[in-house]
Amino acid sequence: MEIGIDSFAAAALNDQTNSPTNSMDSLAQLLERIEYADKAGLDVFGIGEHHRKEFLDSAPTMILAAAAARTKRIKLTSAVTVLSAADPVRVFQNFATLDLISQGRAEMVVGRGSFTEAFLLFGLNLHDYDALFSEKLDLLLNIRANETVTWAGKFRPALHKQAIYPRPVQNPIPIWVGVGGTPESFIRAGKLGLPLMVAIIGGETHRFRPLIDLYRQAGRQAGHAPEKLQVGLHSLGYVGNTNESALDDFYPGYAETFTKIGKERGWSPITRGQFEAQVGSKGALIVGSPKEVADKIKRHSQALGGISRVSLQMDSALLSHAQLMNAIELLGKEVSPLVNQG
Repeated sequence: MEIGIDSFAAAALNDQTNSPTNSMDSLAQLLERIEYADKAGLDVFGIGEHHRKEFLDSAPTMILAAAAARTKRIKLTSAVTVLSAADPVRVFQNFATLDLISQGRAEMVVGRGSFTEAFLLFGLNLHDYDALFSEKLDLLLNIRANETVTWAGKFRPALHKQAIYPRPVQNPIPIWVGVGGTPESFIRAGKLGLPLMVAIIGGETHRFRPLIDLYRQAGRQAGHAPEKLQVGLHSLGYVGNTNESALDDFYPGYAETFTKIGKERGWSPITRGQFEAQVGSKGALIVGSPKEVADKIKRHSQALGGISRVSLQMDSALLSHAQLMNAIELLGKEVSPLVNQG
């Protein structure tokens, strides 16, 4: 199983002004962590895409390209590219260029995004949420398959025998579909035969099994080989030296972040009891000592019918750079061998 990290490039905000304190240092430290993840033996590092004050990832391919110049083997991916609000031509060109810079290590996870700021920012109608994604995914796959493209849709000007460059090293460059909890999204990915990255950030992970079964069934019915129907898991997580220290490190920032997000969405404030339920045997959070994290990853894989990748998002919990660097080392040197041992 591939083990990796996803980051939203969290910015350190001033408590009084609620503005970033030093974005330059935050990005420098993020690049240092990606470089260290490569050296620690992790398989993949993903950068999200948001258009909010608390995140510095509005241009993820810029971050990934900088990381490509400092790494040797780790795969570099988005987590996710908000395809609904982007031009598929530019998305393909950006990732094809990243693939050339990284010598064939680029991937993309495309989705609709869990925040909606991009729709207003780029002049899009939120009522077209699903139609935009469906059409743009169709065009992106067309570009991936064909150097010269003829295509027409509703939301973008048509292309007529238009050549699109550069072409990536990988043929085809991997495109995963990032999904939340909508059955139609799972079925669409299965019909297309695309690998699936499932974001499970709360609740009980095993509850997503029927949706993943829908994905695999749709893929089989469309004639795709089982090995094409890969499933990855994106989860909030953190590795500490002990279970107790991991929970104590992770909880304060986790509670602050998700209580703040919850105010926007009508959720109740996060309590320690809720947090501890989420780090229990069936809860979605993957937080603990190396052994506990490895065991939980294996339990999640079994509950979901087998997964090929897990990526932990650690920096949403306002952890220090030193804490994150230690977690990366533990994840690469201890968790990954425990998960993948015979």
